[in-house]
Amino acid sequence: MTSPPPPQVTVLIADDDPLVRAGLAMMLGGAPDLRVVAQAGDGREAISLAGLHGPDVVLMDIRMPVMDGLAATKALRAGPGGPEVIVMTTFDADDHVLRALRAGAAGYLLKDTPPAEIVAAVRQVALGNPVLSPSVTRRLIARVADADGDERRARARERLARLADREREVALAVGRGMSNAEIGVLLHLTLATVKTHVSSILTKLDLNNRVQIALLVHDARLLDPL
Repeated sequence: MTSPPPPQVTVLIADDDPLVRAGLAMMLGGAPDLRVVAQAGDGREAISLAGLHGPDVVLMDIRMPVMDGLAATKALRAGPGGPEVIVMTTFDADDHVLRALRAGAAGYLLKDTPPAEIVAAVRQVALGNPVLSPSVTRRLIARVADADGDERRARARERLARLADREREVALAVGRGMSNAEIGVLLHLTLATVKTHVSSILTKLDLNNRVQIALLVHDARLLDPL
């Protein structure tokens, strides 16, 4: 007997450039496990179409008219059951990218990312895995001016203080970009226990993905300097 094909990942593309939307749709349409269910020309339309089609993943341009990708990401990630969001930009140090990640985006891609990597990123995000390396996170934070850096650090450390000792160790490992399996080896925990700790961290700190845990750890400046 042959095994059934994997379920399709549904995708919504939000970009104000129709040529970009068409190119992304064609690219994703070539993958048998991905299906583009809608295309939007601005953030407001993206929110409306997401409510109508319930996509698993949204490819979200940052800079759009009417409502930009940052505001749309915040709205989509505000409630339970929202789609995963990958923000797309031309600049890898865009302040809007960092703000979108804080709002709950699962990662970001540059618009000149090779097609195969975009397809792989959509698959990874649909599985709940971020598409943002720790080095990129740290470079973004280092390059984007933050006038309230000391205040942000104090707030981040105060939030992390709510965690139990083992949860804090897991959070720091997430901040270093480690996978659950790697965290298990480091801390001598089973994979199931690591997953339980990660879920507890997200609940206690009112976060919705691992990227936000990593950003909080970086904000607290608890990792080795660059």
